[in-house]
Amino acid sequence: MPSTSSRPRPARRPKASANTRPWDDPTLAPVVLVRGPEGLLAERAVDGVVDLARSRDPEIEKVELEAAAYVGGELTVAASPSLFGEAKVVVVRGAEACTEDLVADLVDYVAAPDPEGVVVVVHGGGNRGKRMLDAITTSGAPVLQCDAISRDADKVAFVSGELRAARRRAEPAAVRALVDALGNDLRELASACAQLVADTTGTIGEATVDRYYGGRVEATGFKVADAAVAGDAGSAVALLRHALDTGADPVPVVAALALRLRTLARVAAIRGGSTTAREQGLQEWQVRNANRDLSRWTPEGLAAAIAAVAQADADVKGGGRDPVYAVEKAVLTIARARGMR
Repeated sequence: MPSTSSRPRPARRPKASANTRPWDDPTLAPVVLVRGPEGLLAERAVDGVVDLARSRDPEIEKVELEAAAYVGGELTVAASPSLFGEAKVVVVRGAEACTEDLVADLVDYVAAPDPEGVVVVVHGGGNRGKRMLDAITTSGAPVLQCDAISRDADKVAFVSGELRAARRRAEPAAVRALVDALGNDLRELASACAQLVADTTGTIGEATVDRYYGGRVEATGFKVADAAVAGDAGSAVALLRHALDTGADPVPVVAALALRLRTLARVAAIRGGSTTAREQGLQEWQVRNANRDLSRWTPEGLAAAIAAVAQADADVKGGGRDPVYAVEKAVLTIARARGMR
């Protein structure tokens, strides 16, 4: 497990304007900024604004512009009412790669927008087009924020929200299994939720998720980690060898081991009273499961397991000669460290 001091610091988020609101709380205005790097959420935010515009005027015309290929004057033409006077909703995509012509035209447009139309500017992040962004935000236009979903707890919340919106229940373990299997790609998570809703009935259980997605590399890594933390060295090694034989890379397997042990360490800190589950971004069921595992772990054993994963992390990323040997050694060390005195 790498030292936190060696990790790159996350990019600083742009300062939120007074009119910033969540991506799933769209509103109508002459100009709307959809801002942030999470593409799926940005698409949904745009769809939400367009749906509101069509609810207000079913005949409204939708026009799309690509910021990277924008030529001066296009916005004026696109946003102008049609021949019969119908208003338009103009979606400007990819504004993080905008041309200077777009910056100039949008700055002018924001100063005197068409009150009957809607211009939605989609900006994926970064400082390009800052003058345009400043003009939009200082005008009081609503900003729909689409931050990247990277924290484990946020992914769990996303899946829970998807299933809740579809009026389906899922066991906490099933939600966890789905995030473990597909958590690296928000679109895949959303697609998987839709597939499970369409193909199954009743409460979605862990066995159902495993049947659909248990073969994924990420899920296999977490199964290895579960067996190792449970002290079942034989099963952990067998699962690991099967995963590697079927094309799994040692790096994500080590990452799964590290995440599992980090959760144990964080819950141990909660037990010690130095922090809380909310501060650690953990769900109640995560704390409950980790507490069950911790009943068989000593501080010495947990420290040894964490050290083993840190060494394996370095080895599989180029520091060792044999990545497969490195991860297998870590798995065995973790399994044997359970109950260490």
